[in-house]
Amino acid sequence: MPVLRLQSMAQPKVTPGAYRRMTLVALVMVATIIVTGAAVRLSGSGLGCPDWPNCDRSTLVGVANSHQVIEQVNRLFTGAMMVALIVTVLGSLRRVPRRRDLTRLSLALVVGVVAQGVVGGIVVRTHLHPAAVQLHYVLSIVIVTAAMVLHRRAGEDARADGTVVHRATVPARVARHVRAVVVLLGATLLAGTVVTGSGPHSGSASDPSKIRRFGFAVSSVARVHSALVWATLLATLGLALRLRGTSHRRVLDDALSLFVLAALAQGGVGYVQYALGVPAGLVGLHVLGSVIVWIAALNLWLTCRTAASATAVLDDTIGAAAALR
Repeated sequence: MPVLRLQSMAQPKVTPGAYRRMTLVALVMVATIIVTGAAVRLSGSGLGCPDWPNCDRSTLVGVANSHQVIEQVNRLFTGAMMVALIVTVLGSLRRVPRRRDLTRLSLALVVGVVAQGVVGGIVVRTHLHPAAVQLHYVLSIVIVTAAMVLHRRAGEDARADGTVVHRATVPARVARHVRAVVVLLGATLLAGTVVTGSGPHSGSASDPSKIRRFGFAVSSVARVHSALVWATLLATLGLALRLRGTSHRRVLDDALSLFVLAALAQGGVGYVQYALGVPAGLVGLHVLGSVIVWIAALNLWLTCRTAASATAVLDDTIGAAAALR
């Protein structure tokens, strides 16, 4: 009996509410790492540590100057984030009831961050090649997507067998429209990385002239980026008009309003930073905005369906069978 009691104390169970809080921490951390990574680039600290995983050939942790400190803080934060993600994986294994989908998603986050570390090494070893920096950001957005899906799924109620069956909350045509908005936003973010790779913030303050850039005229790629911004906003306006006067508006109203506010704020910052000659502070704010608007878009997309109870699934099946008769 005492042995069993010690085992239960050594392996505490995790409630669904506690696990959802774990996933929220994971989401915040993977989103924050994008901003800290941007701070490294905008402060010219991208080559503050010219080696990886060591700071340089003779030093594991370098603090000789401010650029090294900034780069090291970013690397240490990445390590802290990895610890948080591992805790999330362990939490999924101890969650009651246990769900395989949450374990798979949490493991995917760890794999993504490991891949991100490899890409970070490539960024350093290629001396901040813009394509490598671009991949660094894109992979971060993919990880944020996985973290957001994990957080939403962690809040869903599973059936008795531990599985989750989803049902649509809006008609298929509305869901396709939402998906189109998200795809357009993704293209907008990708175009933004091209603007970044062509702009003045190369990531190194020591000798920025030696850092390769994409070679596009900033004004040209900024116009493409701006056109995609407007296309996303127009598609969002079309979605709002489609929902007006329908019962489905109530389902998406909060998520759509949040996305519109985030998108308008992000667009405003983008135009201001361009007009002022892309100062580093506003560029950093724009990077933060890109993460926020992407999470808001994912929230809108994920609201298009919800977990269905076993009774609801049975009702839908009976209804579909009756409609075919």
